[in-house]
Amino acid sequence: MDLRDYLRVLSRRWRAIALLALLGTAVGVLITHRATPDYRASAKLFVSVREGSDTLQLAQGNVFTQARVQSYAEVAASPLVTRYVVRTLGLDMTPTQLSRRISATPQPDTVLIRITVTDTRPKRAARISNAVAERFAEVIRDLERPAYAETSPVRLSITQPASVPSAPFSPRPAVNVALGLLAGLALGAGLAVARESMDRSVRSLQTLTDLMAGFGGPPVLGSVAHDPRATRHPVALLDDMHGLRAEGYRRLRTSLRFVDVDQPPKVIAVTSPLPREGKTSVAINLAATLAQTGASVCLVDADLRRPSIAHVMGLVRDAGLTTVLIGQAEVHQVLQSVGSFSVLTSGSVPPNPTELLGSAQSKAVLRSLAEKFDHVVVDTAPVLPVADASVIASIVDGYLLVVRASHTSRDQVGAALRTLQHVGASVLGTVLNMTSSKEEGTTYGYAYEYRPQRRTRRFSKRRRGLYVPPVGSAPALPTPGGEPDVQATATVQATDAALDGETRSMTADGSAQR
Repeated sequence: MDLRDYLRVLSRRWRAIALLALLGTAVGVLITHRATPDYRASAKLFVSVREGSDTLQLAQGNVFTQARVQSYAEVAASPLVTRYVVRTLGLDMTPTQLSRRISATPQPDTVLIRITVTDTRPKRAARISNAVAERFAEVIRDLERPAYAETSPVRLSITQPASVPSAPFSPRPAVNVALGLLAGLALGAGLAVARESMDRSVRSLQTLTDLMAGFGGPPVLGSVAHDPRATRHPVALLDDMHGLRAEGYRRLRTSLRFVDVDQPPKVIAVTSPLPREGKTSVAINLAATLAQTGASVCLVDADLRRPSIAHVMGLVRDAGLTTVLIGQAEVHQVLQSVGSFSVLTSGSVPPNPTELLGSAQSKAVLRSLAEKFDHVVVDTAPVLPVADASVIASIVDGYLLVVRASHTSRDQVGAALRTLQHVGASVLGTVLNMTSSKEEGTTYGYAYEYRPQRRTRRFSKRRRGLYVPPVGSAPALPTPGGEPDVQATATVQATDAALDGETRSMTADGSAQR
């Protein structure tokens, strides 16, 4: 993974990262709120040597005290000091507990020692600091006094007594909140990268393309953007003709034409590795997109275990493919029209769907449909759970494998391809379904939609005798007879009328992406 991959991972999982960042900030606020405030009071001492009348002796004494200051600092928290202070001030702590609250720090290149005491009460912190400084000076004088001498050559003077601190040293709210925020961000980013590295699902069109190249499998024919309105508007062309979802199906239709230019596929089975990957939605919209070219198209619901096309399209469910297979009706009697294409629903759910689909009668039905229509789109059951999709391999011209983005794993795609190849099925290609709109918009290097410009009625302006067309409009091309070309207008009106007819004859009371 390079830097762009990491940034893409972080942007895709920004919600989890933001949640952990907020959680870390909340932990920092909670720790700050529940922590007991600590106050620090400091006293400063000056170390000097008594003897010395000339400059040389004073310099030697200064070197002596600087060398000894570090050792003196270790004595500040010794029992010689703490026992006396605890007894004198009557503190409710042991000398060992007091020693943990004392720190003595010599100032670099000086003879100064700073004694700091930390306590939960500001006044007591100042009292203890001053008491420790006084006792510390006495202990050092006793330690440095030679035997049988009345005075010590070393003298410690308090140059700055401890004062009562006005604000607690800890907790520090800003530091705690900042540390909590940084910890949450780091944890979120780490988990996002770890989850991405362990995620085996197919997330992007490039991932699916690389996966197919590794398997030596069929080409990737396109991708379809996820649209939350698909449950209410199963046919993308009727919902938004120029939206990302409709454009994805048009690209899929174009790619199918180049799969085999000598013998283009006529009977196309649409399947997926597992349920709930959107194969039914792809089958419906593929049929509608093929019919948009003026070809006759029949959509067949051959998923005899969980049929849904009749429910999604608002059609009659009781009569369909199973009705024809058991000899209760002819194909033309149960075909239903949705305007631009015909639909053969599944009919009643049988107890033996695999046997019915593999029967000679099933082959005869699909063969008769192939003779009557230009294209036959067959919605089949998923490949991995059942064998229904595999038994019709000899009837159809090829399979279209639907892979759901961020849902179908790479292993499942490979297993589905091996299953179809094992029965000698021809896999025309794969399509990545339900991709995010952001990734779909940037797949080909741009993130915008190319929509037809709406016509606006404006008066044309004439300046200096020249015709100036309205802003954003194109000049009309005259025909050889001098009249405006009305062919394009008539075509648009015919298309709008056809789509209006589909809208009136179809309902969307169910979900097409199952």
